[in-house]
Amino acid sequence: MRDLGDLSDLQSVDRLLDVQGLSLIEVGCGSGDTARGLAERGATVLGVEPDAEQSEINRTGPAVRNVRFVEAGGEALPAKDRSVDGVLFFRSLHHVPSNLMAKALCEAARVLKPDGFVYVAEPAMDGGYFAVTHWFNDEAEVRTQAQRTLDQLTPKLFEETLKYTYTVQIRYTDFEAMAMSYMRRTFGRVPRAAIDRPEVRGEFEACRTAEGYVLDQPMLVALCRRPGSA
Repeated sequence: MRDLGDLSDLQSVDRLLDVQGLSLIEVGCGSGDTARGLAERGATVLGVEPDAEQSEINRTGPAVRNVRFVEAGGEALPAKDRSVDGVLFFRSLHHVPSNLMAKALCEAARVLKPDGFVYVAEPAMDGGYFAVTHWFNDEAEVRTQAQRTLDQLTPKLFEETLKYTYTVQIRYTDFEAMAMSYMRRTFGRVPRAAIDRPEVRGEFEACRTAEGYVLDQPMLVALCRRPGSA
């Protein structure tokens, strides 16, 4: 497993892929920032988001060239067979219901062109960000299930899977900024009482640097390909 160093999600894509001119689907696109970034790099992107509130915000926001947003889950992608060059999951596979994770990966394989790729970036269960947030947003079980599903299915669906790691540096000015990032979510919203606890404040304070609070989040990447023609 090759470590790519400290990168943002889009920088990790830049290191591993050239998306210029490609048709892509981002599964679980959230607020759409990564989808927009991929479009800025020359891709045509379908941003798929299952959360109804966030999806509506995405669709009614300012139009972005080469980006289209739809409400859908990863287990039922609104695309034809063999129609896209790449499918990307950023921190989203573990949000798919456990009984549908395998279906989501099968859907990604279904819509992929014969020489396309699937890019899955999942958060590891270590680093400062996990140390802070697991007290009120414990995703250990679903993250473990996501990795298990990847390990079980990728050899069956793809001819090649390359694995990488990179680390995202998540920065906050203070505790309130971190808390609000969870309290304002349209999905997985967390109440203040669950966040503002001594254990959380202690872990957060341990991440103080001269440049503010920096919470490192190691990421695990599986880059899957099915090269050649069917």
